[in-house]
Amino acid sequence: MSDQNQPVTPSCSATPVTPACPVTSTEQIPLNVSETAIVSVPVTPTIKVPVVLAEPTLQIVVESDITLSPPATEIKRVVKNVFLEQVKLVPVSFTRIDGTDFFEVNRAKLFVSGFIRKNIEYASNSCNAPLQDRIADVAFNGFADLTTFLTRPKLAFGQTNTANFLNEKNQIVPRLDKFFFQNLVKYNEQPFGELVAANFFELDFSPVMASPEGTFSTLREKIVLDLTVKVLQTQQIKLNTGATQQVPKLPEISFDC
Repeated sequence: MSDQNQPVTPSCSATPVTPACPVTSTEQIPLNVSETAIVSVPVTPTIKVPVVLAEPTLQIVVESDITLSPPATEIKRVVKNVFLEQVKLVPVSFTRIDGTDFFEVNRAKLFVSGFIRKNIEYASNSCNAPLQDRIADVAFNGFADLTTFLTRPKLAFGQTNTANFLNEKNQIVPRLDKFFFQNLVKYNEQPFGELVAANFFELDFSPVMASPEGTFSTLREKIVLDLTVKVLQTQQIKLNTGATQQVPKLPEISFDC
């Protein structure tokens, strides 16, 4: 019988593919993993950490006019964020800490400034026009009176003294060209702020009422912003109870001579 009628059996061996861009690689060896023993040592550490002084919610009220170009026929969406440029604490009343030259702050003014970033999406009066986008930064600034603190700020004041001298040749007149100065400078941790939350209540409208298919080029907005900030100061604190120091128990080293 002729071999032409026999079925062709495909070869089981595939042609190897040679990598076009080979690089040198090393197979990694699995490593053993074991827990490190920990020894707890009771301690009363003194730490220096940021401490929350106050966490007030400030109500900020602003009004602004925003120009829209091209004119709008309908506002679709408004997305808002708040950016703080300043959170500064100015103390105005103090109480000395007994036995020290440090003072606790009883009352302070909190200065806050920043801006509300608004992203306004709106439609023009064209039937198939793309949505328009307008970004506006609405600035605000103000201050609040802080009288309640979670932890009071602490400050130390410097001191400057001056000694004057009499004229050596005429004991009834002073010398204006000779002085002794003493300056004591104490450096304090600066209170600082953090942004916590912003709750917006807003009314947007055209100052001139437009018809249903008409357009308007000015958007007037009245915003009430409840802004929550955290005021902190780095302070030194001693932990008296409940603290343990975690010391890893590593293989011991012999110090024998």
